[in-house]
Order: sequence, then structure tokens, then C-alpha cells
Amino acid sequence: MGQLEIALTKFFGEEGLALIQSKRIGIAGAGGLGSNCAQMLVRCGFRKLTLVDFDKIEMSNLNRQFFFMSQVGQSKVEALKKNLLDINPDLEIKLFENKIEPANVAQFFIDCDAVIEALDSPVYKRLVVETYLGGGKLVVAASGLAGWGQRDQIKTHRIKDDFFVVGDLVTEVDENSPPVAPGVVLAAAKQADVVLSYFLGKRTKGCD
Repeated sequence: MGQLEIALTKFFGEEGLALIQSKRIGIAGAGGLGSNCAQMLVRCGFRKLTLVDFDKIEMSNLNRQFFFMSQVGQSKVEALKKNLLDINPDLEIKLFENKIEPANVAQFFIDCDAVIEALDSPVYKRLVVETYLGGGKLVVAASGLAGWGQRDQIKTHRIKDDFFVVGDLVTEVDENSPPVAPGVVLAAAKQADVVLSYFLGKRTKGCD
């Protein structure tokens, strides 16, 4: 057991931590939602992650994503893996540097217990959710988290026992509502909280 795991037993106990560590979490997208959700899951003790993103880090990503200036130009999934290993060097991370498409979406998260939808495009958000919903996995999506000043509107919505959506379900990214750290990180934290609560048996009920 690594040093982080030893520390985490204080919060979860050995049985709870073992349960967390047994679950593989898939994250579709390694941007604002995905990168921040991943680091929170790792800090909670999750060790098995599958990360999927084809993009590279741009300077404009640094306002809200878990990357650093020295990583601009690098593959998001490769850089995210490095940053997560700096938190816990004992992680088991699978990387797919691919764009999620209808032809390949079903292959990435076959062995995952939960799938985090952390994409930008509504079309691809729907694709991930529809592919994995009802397949025995927890699915946690996000919708509506742009802009600022409306943080109380970002809530966790339980759609089904194994399907949750985080956000205000309304606010889309545009020139008047850009993606900024407070809303994005808050939504990512709520996605991570759903995963943690679900597997520890304290399922999120309704909206919080």
C-alpha cells in the first residue's frame, strides 16, 4: 500500500478504500471537466482510470484545466497521466489518444465500472451517454456550466439510479458565457462526488 493509500484509510477505512480501488473509471474527454474530475477521483483513492481524448493542450486551456504552462502543445491524455501520477505513483491508467466517434465509442470503456462524460459537443455527449446507459455502468454526464455568477444553479440531477447529469441544464458556452474555472471545476467536483457516493453506497438522491 502506497503512502497516499495509507493516509486515505483514515477517511474510508481499509474496506472502503479497497472498494474504491477495485473500480475502473472511464473519462471521455481530458479537458476542463475530465482533467479536474480525474484529479479529484485520484485524490479520493481511485487507482484505475481510462482516459480518452485526441486533443493537445493550448494556452487557452490553462484558465480551467488541470495542466501547466510547460505542458502546452503536449497530448492532453499523456500530460494528464503525468500529473495524476504526481499525486499517486501507483495508478493503473489506460490512455487512448483518439477522437470518440460512432465507430469506436463502444470499445473504450468496456471494462469500466463508471463512465464520466466530459466532452464539449452535444452530439458527442449524447453519443457517449446513449452507448453506455443501461449497460450496467454508472454514467455521469454534464450539461450547462458556462459563465459565472450562477454557481448555485449547478446541481446534480439523478435521472436514473445509474445515470446522473451535473449542471444547470441550460447555460451553453458562447461569447457571453465562456468556460471559466469556477463553474467548470465545480461541475467536475460534483461528477467526482457522484462516483464516490455511488460506490460507497451513499447514492446521491434527487438534486443537491
